[in-house]
Amino acid sequence: MYRVFRFPVSQIEKANLLLTDDIVSRQSVTTRDATSLRLPGEDRYVLVEGSEAGIVRAVELLKGIAKPLEGAEAEDVYRRFQAQDEQAVSGMGLIFGP
Repeated sequence: MYRVFRFPVSQIEKANLLLTDDIVSRQSVTTRDATSLRLPGEDRYVLVEGSEAGIVRAVELLKGIAKPLEGAEAEDVYRRFQAQDEQAVSGMGLIFGP
């Protein structure tokens, strides 16, 4: 399971709530800015991947702080996160060889 959140630049420091929470901190939490994901604007995006309980807790913690993305928009941003991760892995192969 996953959930993608959009943080306005002015609220990004509140993403630390996720890392200090006992349940959410056990999930995979990744932050990227819009520019690195080739998206317009200056927002930051946070991807939380993990258990249903972890995702539900992240949504609760971020109510009124960050917008959880829905539908096609969430899928698009999630694919962008995955593409970056895949590029990083393939780059490591170039450095260390097969």
